Amino acid sequence: MVTQEQRRRQLAREKFLRQQQRRTSARRKARMRNSVIASVLGVIVIGSVALYTTGVLKNDGKKSSAASDTTPSASPSKAPSKAPDPCQKPAAGSVQKLSWKSEPSMTIDTSAKYTMTLATTCGDIGIALKTSAAPHTVNSFDFLAGKGFFDHTKCHRLTTNGIYVLQCGDPTGTGSGGPGYTIPDENLKDKSLKGNVYPAGTVAMANTGQKHTGGSQFFLVYQDSQLPPSYTPFGTIDAGGLKVLKKIAAAGESTGQGDGAPNATVVINKATVTKS
Repeated sequence: MVTQEQRRRQLAREKFLRQQQRRTSARRKARMRNSVIASVLGVIVIGSVALYTTGVLKNDGKKSSAASDTTPSASPSKAPSKAPDPCQKPAAGSVQKLSWKSEPSMTIDTSAKYTMTLATTCGDIGIALKTSAAPHTVNSFDFLAGKGFFDHTKCHRLTTNGIYVLQCGDPTGTGSGGPGYTIPDENLKDKSLKGNVYPAGTVAMANTGQKHTGGSQFFLVYQDSQLPPSYTPFGTIDAGGLKVLKKIAAAGESTGQGDGAPNATVVINKATVTKS
């Protein structure tokens, strides 16, 4: 007999997979939309100028209103109170708009040990990387970190129900961004993944729900989470990093439903990969 807790976990996992698939669709739609925008932009500008000269466009002092695309509500309601933000203000700087057409060539020493440090607004998160087990993934992170790809990026998603992860690595902060290339799945039979559980302290790649679609987005597991072994585990978080993650999780997420943007201001000020 399936317990209520098991059913809740199953629904959470299914939601996680559906959202990954929606991100793939969103990327395709964005490319199509951009081409359409480029073709009609000139017409819009010319039309706007013509309307302005005839007095049709004017500022009447009224604010336009739009329905929310995230929380359907019949009437305005007071926003729920949030816990104090446990994090500091982000360092000065902005996200770089970087993209590449193909996976970087292999430059790491696959027999050596590598670590990654995420210097975040909430504290440092140290990660021991699984170089020999996930060489493509570690090589990609070494490349991206060296280019400053992750610097000043927000960790855009916190899940606190069913699965317990903080997702980062998207320069757009929307859940649909990436480096322009994909890397193969690796290490899906890691000994740590017992009973389809990603244990607390695991760092793994996010993907679209399809094979070999990892890019730059990754998630940090702060509590044991049951997930299918489809997400490349490529690192282990140190004790100090886990404390930082639990502090972020304690502040909750924006929707109140267990899956949304973290209430804490989680920004990666600097990501560094070091060979030891």
